[in-house]
Amino acid sequence: QVQLVESGGGLVQAGGSLRLSCAASGGTFSNYAMGWFRQAPGKEREFVARIWWNSIPYYADAVKGRFTISRDNAKKTVFLQMNSLKPEDTANYYCAQAMRKIAGTAEYEYDSWGQGTQVTVSS
Repeated sequence: QVQLVESGGGLVQAGGSLRLSCAASGGTFSNYAMGWFRQAPGKEREFVARIWWNSIPYYADAVKGRFTISRDNAKKTVFLQMNSLKPEDTANYYCAQAMRKIAGTAEYEYDSWGQGTQVTVSS
């Protein structure tokens, strides 16, 4: 069973940047798709970005052009570089792994989840 641990969250002013990391342990990493989701207070969890086993990325419209997802298979880590942050990006950010090479934007496609890291963007 894979374990995912997110880090890198924090408090940042609007327009600033943060880089989230998600380290995986226990299990194969390089063959599986990874995703980032977020949940704001009072809202449902939503898709942010995903990256396939071959490093092909895909983004939600709300973050396209501002966020970049990447992976380092040697370190079993997936990253989310977040630039030009907005107050509406404030949420708890979750890393997820799908037990397949490709996955989409739906939560049910992902099998393992981290505990989340809080991102707060002040105006």
